Amino acid sequence: MRILTLDVGAGTQDVMLYDSEQPIENSYKMVLPSPTRIFAEKIRKHHNDLFLSGETMGGGSINKAIKNHLEKGYRVLMTENAARTVRDDLNRVKSLGIEIIPSGEKHPEISQIELKDVDLEAIREAFDIFGVELEFDYIAVAVQDHGYSEGIGDRNFRFSKIKEKLESPQPPEVFAYFNTAPDYFTRMNGVLRTLKGYNVVIMDSKFASICGATCDEYVKDLDSFIALDVGNGHTLAASFKDGKIMGVFEHHTGMLTPDKITRFCRELAQGTLSHEQIHEDGGHGAWVAEPIGDFQCLVATGPKRGILKETGFKVHNAAPAGDVMMAGPSGLVKAVKYIKK
Repeated sequence: MRILTLDVGAGTQDVMLYDSEQPIENSYKMVLPSPTRIFAEKIRKHHNDLFLSGETMGGGSINKAIKNHLEKGYRVLMTENAARTVRDDLNRVKSLGIEIIPSGEKHPEISQIELKDVDLEAIREAFDIFGVELEFDYIAVAVQDHGYSEGIGDRNFRFSKIKEKLESPQPPEVFAYFNTAPDYFTRMNGVLRTLKGYNVVIMDSKFASICGATCDEYVKDLDSFIALDVGNGHTLAASFKDGKIMGVFEHHTGMLTPDKITRFCRELAQGTLSHEQIHEDGGHGAWVAEPIGDFQCLVATGPKRGILKETGFKVHNAAPAGDVMMAGPSGLVKAVKYIKK
């Protein structure tokens, strides 16, 4: 079985082509600039009005580039799906000065850029340069999706859906979907439309990384630990016992300090960390199904994981498939195998 995996982040997109006939360490891997950075650079190079079509994808750098483009006096037209890249609330998108148009409307007089989180043809060409045929049975993609429900803030809505999955202890693989995703996950559905016709596993990138951390050889022998994916924007922490998530909290990385992480992780393990405590501090929230008590270490993934060295806890940097950058792809491989059972 061959699985093409893509973990699409704010800084990079991490790609691994897994073949079950080979050790995972022999998988072909690439770490490339993230799609949002690539499209932001394309926008910055234009000095005219722009028409952005395509799919809902990660905003980040794209949103900053669009704002700068508008400030220069240029028009920006977007189809509805593309506009959700900026905000799922389209009224807020319009308030920025962006013109939202029907998906079938044509504007040949305006430079057009097609947005999408997964550019399969570009990845195929990159592999082809080295003589690797991009054949696979499944394609598994991880993106961060807050979800959207009108009238509910994205922090509250995202965490309510996390809590729904974890009312009882579960392995992280339960956060993966096969060939479908709930309608409220607009970014995931954008990926599914882009990859229509393939066998697609789609997963939130935070849980893909946490899942990948459990594939690390050292972590496999641990009974209880807390895994943290410390990303550029968000940090997710999950307490584990016997391979299942017992509790989680999610916060904004820029608002965390070593002291806060120490306190939150200790209380997460004890089962005393409350949703209100994290939410009122500016984070998404917390949920504990069962306490894990004393734990063996923090298991670290993510580009900002260095902050964990200052917590006082023992820290292990997860390197599934022999590579710290392959936590997300490794978690996706594990999720595909889980779904296939």
